[in-house]
Amino acid sequence: MTFADVLSTVQAGRRSDGDRSALARTSIAVLAALLVLSFFFSLASGASDASAWQVFLEAAGLHTGTLQLSDRIIVFDIRLPRAVLGVLIGASLAVSGAVMQGLFRNPLADPGIVGVTAGASLGAVSFIVLGATALAPVSALLGLYAIPTGAFLGGLAITLLLYRVATRRGQTSVATMLLAGIALAALAMAVTGVLIFHADDQQLRDLTFWGLGSLAGATWTRNLMAAPLILPALAGTMLIARQLNTLALGEGAARHLGTDPQRIKMISIVCVAAATGASVAVSGGIGFVGIVVPHLLRLVIGPDHRYLLPASALLGAILLLFADAIARQIVAPAELPIGIVTALAGAPFFLWILLRKRGILDL
Repeated sequence: MTFADVLSTVQAGRRSDGDRSALARTSIAVLAALLVLSFFFSLASGASDASAWQVFLEAAGLHTGTLQLSDRIIVFDIRLPRAVLGVLIGASLAVSGAVMQGLFRNPLADPGIVGVTAGASLGAVSFIVLGATALAPVSALLGLYAIPTGAFLGGLAITLLLYRVATRRGQTSVATMLLAGIALAALAMAVTGVLIFHADDQQLRDLTFWGLGSLAGATWTRNLMAAPLILPALAGTMLIARQLNTLALGEGAARHLGTDPQRIKMISIVCVAAATGASVAVSGGIGFVGIVVPHLLRLVIGPDHRYLLPASALLGAILLLFADAIARQIVAPAELPIGIVTALAGAPFFLWILLRKRGILDL
Protein backbone atom coordinates (compact mmCIF):
# COMPACT_ATOMS: atom_id res chain seq x y z
CA MET A 1 0.00 0.00 0.00
CA THR A 2 1.46 3.34 -1.04
CA PHE A 3 1.23 6.56 0.94
CA ALA A 4 -1.30 7.92 -1.58
CA ASP A 5 -3.45 4.81 -1.07
CA VAL A 6 -3.33 5.31 2.70
CA LEU A 7 -4.39 8.95 2.41
CA SER A 8 -7.25 8.10 0.06
CA THR A 9 -8.44 5.39 2.45
CA VAL A 10 -8.43 7.77 5.41
CA GLN A 11 -10.18 10.52 3.43
CA ALA A 12 -12.82 8.10 2.18
CA GLY A 13 -13.40 6.95 5.75
CA ARG A 14 -13.80 10.53 6.90
CA ARG A 15 -16.33 11.26 4.16
CA SER A 16 -18.34 8.14 4.91
CA ASP A 17 -18.27 8.77 8.66
CA GLY A 18 -19.06 12.49 8.56
CA ASP A 19 -22.66 12.06 9.67
CA ARG A 20 -21.54 9.42 12.19
CA SER A 21 -19.16 11.93 13.78
CA ALA A 22 -22.00 14.38 14.37
CA LEU A 23 -24.05 11.55 15.87
CA ALA A 24 -21.09 10.61 18.05
CA ARG A 25 -20.79 14.09 19.49
CA THR A 26 -24.49 14.19 20.21
CA SER A 27 -24.34 10.74 21.80
CA ILE A 28 -21.51 11.81 24.09
CA ALA A 29 -23.52 14.82 25.26
CA VAL A 30 -26.57 12.63 25.91
CA LEU A 31 -24.48 10.05 27.76
CA ALA A 32 -22.94 12.77 29.94
CA ALA A 33 -26.43 13.95 30.94
CA LEU A 34 -27.53 10.36 31.59
CA LEU A 35 -24.48 9.78 33.77
CA VAL A 36 -25.48 12.69 36.01
CA LEU A 37 -29.01 11.29 36.31
CA SER A 38 -27.68 7.78 36.92
CA PHE A 39 -25.37 9.06 39.64
CA PHE A 40 -28.24 10.63 41.61
CA PHE A 41 -30.38 7.55 40.96
CA SER A 42 -27.62 5.44 42.50
CA LEU A 43 -27.44 7.73 45.53
CA ALA A 44 -31.20 7.41 46.04
CA SER A 45 -31.42 3.63 45.49
CA GLY A 46 -31.59 1.34 48.50
CA ALA A 47 -33.29 0.85 51.82
CA SER A 48 -33.29 4.55 52.73
CA ASP A 49 -36.46 6.54 52.05
CA ALA A 50 -34.49 9.41 50.51
CA SER A 51 -35.70 10.29 47.01
CA ALA A 52 -33.45 11.27 44.13
CA TRP A 53 -34.82 14.81 44.25
CA GLN A 54 -34.09 15.15 47.95
CA VAL A 55 -30.56 13.88 47.41
CA PHE A 56 -30.05 16.36 44.57
CA LEU A 57 -31.30 19.31 46.62
CA GLU A 58 -29.14 18.33 49.57
CA ALA A 59 -26.03 17.71 47.47
CA ALA A 60 -26.46 21.00 45.59
CA GLY A 61 -26.96 22.92 48.85
CA LEU A 62 -30.28 24.28 47.58
CA HIS A 63 -32.41 22.97 50.42
CA THR A 64 -30.55 21.55 53.39
CA GLY A 65 -32.40 19.67 56.08
CA THR A 66 -34.61 17.69 53.71
CA LEU A 67 -32.87 14.45 54.74
CA GLN A 68 -32.91 12.91 58.19
CA LEU A 69 -29.56 12.37 59.90
CA SER A 70 -29.64 8.62 59.30
CA ASP A 71 -30.43 9.18 55.62
CA ARG A 72 -27.59 11.70 55.31
CA ILE A 73 -25.13 9.16 56.72
CA ILE A 74 -26.37 6.48 54.35
CA VAL A 75 -26.33 8.73 51.29
CA PHE A 76 -23.12 10.71 51.79
CA ASP A 77 -20.94 8.33 53.82
CA ILE A 78 -21.90 5.01 52.22
CA ARG A 79 -23.54 5.52 48.84
CA LEU A 80 -21.54 8.51 47.61
CA PRO A 81 -18.10 6.82 47.72
CA ARG A 82 -19.74 3.71 46.29
CA ALA A 83 -21.17 5.65 43.34
CA VAL A 84 -17.84 7.38 42.72
CA LEU A 85 -16.08 4.01 42.72
CA GLY A 86 -18.71 2.63 40.35
CA VAL A 87 -18.05 5.48 37.91
CA LEU A 88 -14.29 4.91 38.08
CA ILE A 89 -14.52 1.16 37.57
CA GLY A 90 -17.23 1.25 34.91
CA ALA A 91 -15.27 3.79 32.89
CA SER A 92 -11.97 1.94 33.29
CA LEU A 93 -13.35 -1.46 32.27
CA ALA A 94 -15.23 -0.10 29.26
CA VAL A 95 -12.30 1.97 28.00
CA SER A 96 -9.91 -0.94 28.56
CA GLY A 97 -12.13 -3.12 26.39
CA ALA A 98 -12.30 -0.48 23.65
CA VAL A 99 -8.51 -0.03 23.67
CA MET A 100 -7.86 -3.77 23.49
CA GLN A 101 -10.33 -4.13 20.64
CA GLY A 102 -8.55 -1.35 18.80
CA LEU A 103 -5.11 -2.73 19.60
CA PHE A 104 -5.92 -6.25 18.41
CA ARG A 105 -8.30 -5.00 15.71
CA ASN A 106 -11.01 -7.38 16.87
CA PRO A 107 -14.34 -6.66 18.64
CA LEU A 108 -14.03 -9.80 20.78
CA ALA A 109 -10.98 -8.59 22.69
CA ASP A 110 -11.68 -7.84 26.33
CA PRO A 111 -9.54 -7.78 29.48
CA GLY A 112 -11.62 -10.56 31.03
CA ILE A 113 -11.72 -12.86 28.00
CA VAL A 114 -8.02 -12.66 27.13
CA GLY A 115 -6.78 -13.16 30.68
CA VAL A 116 -5.81 -9.65 31.80
CA THR A 117 -8.38 -9.72 34.60
CA ALA A 118 -7.12 -13.11 35.75
CA GLY A 119 -3.57 -11.77 35.87
CA ALA A 120 -4.70 -8.74 37.85
CA SER A 121 -6.58 -11.03 40.23
CA LEU A 122 -3.45 -13.09 40.75
CA GLY A 123 -1.45 -9.98 41.62
CA ALA A 124 -4.09 -8.74 44.05
CA VAL A 125 -4.59 -12.13 45.72
CA SER A 126 -0.82 -12.49 46.13
CA PHE A 127 -0.73 -9.39 48.30
CA ILE A 128 -3.95 -10.28 50.14
CA VAL A 129 -2.67 -13.73 51.13
CA LEU A 130 1.09 -13.13 51.36
CA GLY A 131 1.07 -9.48 52.35
CA ALA A 132 1.82 -10.30 56.00
CA THR A 133 4.41 -13.00 55.28
CA ALA A 134 6.48 -13.43 52.11
CA LEU A 135 5.52 -10.05 50.63
CA ALA A 136 5.57 -8.17 53.95
CA PRO A 137 8.54 -5.92 53.06
CA VAL A 138 6.94 -4.92 49.76
CA SER A 139 3.55 -4.37 51.42
CA ALA A 140 5.14 -2.19 54.07
CA LEU A 141 6.91 -0.15 51.39
CA LEU A 142 3.82 0.34 49.22
CA GLY A 143 1.35 0.69 52.07
CA LEU A 144 -2.13 1.60 50.84
CA TYR A 145 -1.18 0.94 47.22
CA ALA A 146 0.19 -2.59 47.71
CA ILE A 147 -2.86 -4.45 46.38
CA PRO A 148 -3.52 -2.08 43.42
CA THR A 149 0.17 -2.25 42.49
CA GLY A 150 0.13 -6.04 42.63
CA ALA A 151 -2.99 -6.13 40.46
CA PHE A 152 -1.41 -3.71 37.99
CA LEU A 153 1.77 -5.78 37.71
CA GLY A 154 -0.21 -9.00 37.28
CA GLY A 155 -2.38 -7.52 34.55
CA LEU A 156 0.67 -5.98 32.85
CA ALA A 157 2.55 -9.27 32.83
CA ILE A 158 -0.36 -11.17 31.27
CA THR A 159 -0.95 -8.44 28.67
CA LEU A 160 2.71 -8.39 27.62
CA LEU A 161 2.83 -12.17 27.39
CA LEU A 162 -0.40 -12.25 25.41
CA TYR A 163 0.82 -9.68 22.92
CA ARG A 164 4.17 -11.43 22.59
CA VAL A 165 2.56 -14.80 21.88
CA ALA A 166 -0.18 -13.52 19.54
CA THR A 167 1.98 -11.18 17.43
CA ARG A 168 4.45 -12.40 14.84
CA ARG A 169 6.22 -10.25 12.27
CA GLY A 170 4.03 -7.31 13.20
CA GLN A 171 0.80 -9.24 12.61
CA THR A 172 -1.55 -10.22 15.44
CA SER A 173 -3.43 -13.50 15.07
CA VAL A 174 -6.91 -13.24 16.54
CA ALA A 175 -7.23 -17.02 16.97
CA THR A 176 -3.87 -17.19 18.72
CA MET A 177 -4.82 -14.22 20.88
CA LEU A 178 -8.01 -15.82 22.12
CA LEU A 179 -6.44 -19.25 22.69
CA ALA A 180 -3.38 -17.78 24.39
CA GLY A 181 -5.65 -15.61 26.53
CA ILE A 182 -7.58 -18.68 27.66
CA ALA A 183 -4.36 -20.53 28.46
CA LEU A 184 -2.81 -17.61 30.36
CA ALA A 185 -6.04 -17.02 32.27
CA ALA A 186 -6.14 -20.69 33.24
CA LEU A 187 -2.53 -20.53 34.41
CA ALA A 188 -3.16 -17.37 36.43
CA MET A 189 -6.29 -18.89 37.99
CA ALA A 190 -4.36 -22.06 38.87
CA VAL A 191 -1.71 -20.09 40.74
CA THR A 192 -4.46 -18.02 42.36
CA GLY A 193 -6.07 -21.29 43.49
CA VAL A 194 -2.82 -22.36 45.14
CA LEU A 195 -2.68 -19.08 47.04
CA ILE A 196 -6.32 -19.38 48.10
CA PHE A 197 -5.58 -22.92 49.34
CA HIS A 198 -3.07 -21.43 51.77
CA ALA A 199 -5.36 -18.60 52.89
CA ASP A 200 -6.82 -18.54 56.39
CA ASP A 201 -10.56 -18.58 57.14
CA GLN A 202 -10.97 -14.81 57.21
CA GLN A 203 -9.05 -14.40 53.95
CA LEU A 204 -11.14 -17.15 52.35
CA ARG A 205 -14.40 -15.37 53.23
CA ASP A 206 -13.06 -12.09 51.89
CA LEU A 207 -11.71 -13.65 48.71
CA THR A 208 -14.90 -15.57 47.95
CA PHE A 209 -17.07 -12.46 47.97
CA TRP A 210 -14.34 -10.34 46.35
CA GLY A 211 -14.00 -12.82 43.48
CA LEU A 212 -17.65 -12.35 42.50
CA GLY A 213 -17.21 -8.61 42.12
CA SER A 214 -18.80 -6.03 44.37
CA LEU A 215 -18.80 -2.35 45.28
CA ALA A 216 -20.01 -3.13 48.80
CA GLY A 217 -16.72 -2.25 50.46
CA ALA A 218 -16.42 1.13 48.77
CA THR A 219 -14.88 3.83 50.94
CA TRP A 220 -13.03 7.05 50.25
CA THR A 221 -9.84 5.16 51.13
CA ARG A 222 -10.51 2.61 48.39
CA ASN A 223 -11.27 5.40 45.96
CA LEU A 224 -7.88 6.89 46.79
CA MET A 225 -6.32 3.49 46.11
CA ALA A 226 -7.88 3.18 42.66
CA ALA A 227 -8.03 6.74 41.33
CA PRO A 228 -4.24 7.38 41.03
CA LEU A 229 -4.00 4.43 38.62
CA ILE A 230 -7.35 4.67 36.82
CA LEU A 231 -7.46 8.40 36.05
CA PRO A 232 -3.97 8.65 34.45
CA ALA A 233 -4.69 5.46 32.50
CA LEU A 234 -7.95 6.89 31.14
CA ALA A 235 -6.22 10.15 30.25
CA GLY A 236 -3.44 8.23 28.48
CA THR A 237 -5.89 6.30 26.31
CA MET A 238 -7.64 9.51 25.26
CA LEU A 239 -4.31 10.96 24.13
CA ILE A 240 -3.63 8.04 21.76
CA ALA A 241 -7.12 7.87 20.24
CA ARG A 242 -5.99 9.15 16.82
CA GLN A 243 -3.07 6.73 16.74
CA LEU A 244 -5.40 3.81 17.51
CA ASN A 245 -7.41 4.86 14.45
CA THR A 246 -4.31 4.62 12.26
CA LEU A 247 -3.49 1.17 13.64
CA ALA A 248 -6.82 -0.02 12.23
CA LEU A 249 -5.30 0.42 8.75
CA GLY A 250 -2.41 -1.88 9.60
CA GLU A 251 1.01 -1.21 11.05
CA GLY A 252 2.59 -0.36 7.70
CA ALA A 253 -0.04 2.24 6.92
CA ALA A 254 0.23 3.61 10.46
CA ARG A 255 3.97 4.18 9.99
CA HIS A 256 3.30 6.05 6.74
CA LEU A 257 0.95 8.33 8.67
CA GLY A 258 3.61 9.12 11.25
CA THR A 259 2.54 6.74 14.00
CA ASP A 260 4.99 4.58 15.91
CA PRO A 261 3.03 1.31 16.33
CA GLN A 262 5.31 -0.15 19.00
CA ARG A 263 5.08 2.99 21.12
CA ILE A 264 1.28 3.07 20.85
CA LYS A 265 1.07 -0.63 21.68
CA MET A 266 3.19 -0.18 24.80
CA ILE A 267 1.16 2.83 25.98
CA SER A 268 -2.06 0.90 25.36
CA ILE A 269 -0.82 -2.15 27.25
CA VAL A 270 0.33 -0.13 30.26
CA CYS A 271 -2.92 1.88 30.39
CA VAL A 272 -5.10 -1.24 30.15
CA ALA A 273 -3.08 -3.04 32.81
CA ALA A 274 -3.25 -0.03 35.17
CA ALA A 275 -6.98 0.56 34.72
CA THR A 276 -7.94 -3.12 34.89
CA GLY A 277 -5.56 -3.87 37.74
CA ALA A 278 -6.83 -1.04 39.92
CA SER A 279 -10.43 -2.01 39.21
CA VAL A 280 -9.87 -5.65 40.09
CA ALA A 281 -7.97 -4.71 43.24
CA VAL A 282 -10.83 -2.70 44.76
CA SER A 283 -13.90 -4.45 43.34
CA GLY A 284 -12.94 -7.98 42.33
CA GLY A 285 -13.89 -9.55 39.04
CA ILE A 286 -16.62 -7.68 37.14
CA GLY A 287 -16.96 -9.18 33.70
CA PHE A 288 -18.38 -8.32 30.28
CA VAL A 289 -18.46 -4.53 30.71
CA GLY A 290 -15.37 -4.25 28.53
CA ILE A 291 -16.88 -6.18 25.63
CA VAL A 292 -20.52 -5.09 25.78
CA VAL A 293 -20.08 -1.31 26.01
CA PRO A 294 -17.55 -0.69 23.18
CA HIS A 295 -19.36 -3.07 20.84
CA LEU A 296 -22.72 -1.40 21.37
CA LEU A 297 -21.23 2.04 20.83
CA ARG A 298 -19.28 0.96 17.77
CA LEU A 299 -22.55 -0.08 16.14
CA VAL A 300 -24.06 3.34 16.85
CA ILE A 301 -21.29 5.93 16.55
CA GLY A 302 -18.68 4.04 14.55
CA PRO A 303 -15.10 2.91 15.26
CA ASP A 304 -13.45 6.34 15.58
CA HIS A 305 -11.60 6.14 18.90
CA ARG A 306 -11.74 9.92 19.35
CA TYR A 307 -15.43 9.46 20.12
CA LEU A 308 -15.52 5.77 21.04
CA LEU A 309 -13.23 6.07 24.07
CA PRO A 310 -15.01 8.95 25.88
CA ALA A 311 -18.40 7.47 25.00
CA SER A 312 -17.27 4.10 26.38
CA ALA A 313 -16.16 5.74 29.62
CA LEU A 314 -19.56 7.38 30.04
CA LEU A 315 -21.69 4.37 29.11
CA GLY A 316 -19.51 2.01 31.17
CA ALA A 317 -20.02 4.20 34.23
CA ILE A 318 -23.78 4.38 33.59
CA LEU A 319 -24.18 0.62 33.19
CA LEU A 320 -22.18 -0.16 36.31
CA LEU A 321 -24.20 2.32 38.38
CA PHE A 322 -27.44 0.71 37.21
CA ALA A 323 -26.03 -2.80 37.75
CA ASP A 324 -25.06 -1.83 41.29
CA ALA A 325 -28.52 -0.40 41.96
CA ILE A 326 -30.07 -3.66 40.73
CA ALA A 327 -27.65 -5.73 42.83
CA ARG A 328 -28.71 -3.80 45.94
CA GLN A 329 -32.45 -4.16 45.36
CA ILE A 330 -33.02 -7.52 43.68
CA VAL A 331 -32.51 -9.55 46.88
CA ALA A 332 -32.96 -6.74 49.44
CA PRO A 333 -32.10 -6.43 52.28
CA ALA A 334 -29.22 -8.68 51.19
CA GLU A 335 -26.98 -7.69 48.29
CA LEU A 336 -26.16 -9.63 45.12
CA PRO A 337 -22.54 -9.38 43.93
CA ILE A 338 -22.43 -7.01 40.98
CA GLY A 339 -20.32 -9.44 38.96
CA ILE A 340 -23.29 -11.80 38.83
CA VAL A 341 -25.53 -9.04 37.44
CA THR A 342 -23.06 -8.04 34.71
CA ALA A 343 -22.48 -11.70 33.79
CA LEU A 344 -26.22 -12.40 33.52
CA ALA A 345 -26.58 -9.47 31.13
CA GLY A 346 -23.23 -9.74 29.34
CA ALA A 347 -22.97 -13.46 28.63
CA PRO A 348 -26.06 -13.59 26.34
CA PHE A 349 -24.82 -10.46 24.58
CA PHE A 350 -21.44 -12.08 24.00
CA LEU A 351 -23.13 -15.15 22.51
CA TRP A 352 -25.16 -12.83 20.28
CA ILE A 353 -21.95 -11.25 19.00
CA LEU A 354 -20.54 -14.68 18.17
CA LEU A 355 -23.70 -15.64 16.27
CA ARG A 356 -23.91 -12.48 14.17
CA LYS A 357 -23.05 -12.49 10.52
CA ARG A 358 -19.30 -12.22 9.94
CA GLY A 359 -19.57 -9.10 7.82
CA ILE A 360 -21.09 -7.18 10.73
CA LEU A 361 -18.82 -8.79 13.29
CA ASP A 362 -15.72 -7.41 11.61
CA LEU A 363 -16.73 -3.76 12.15
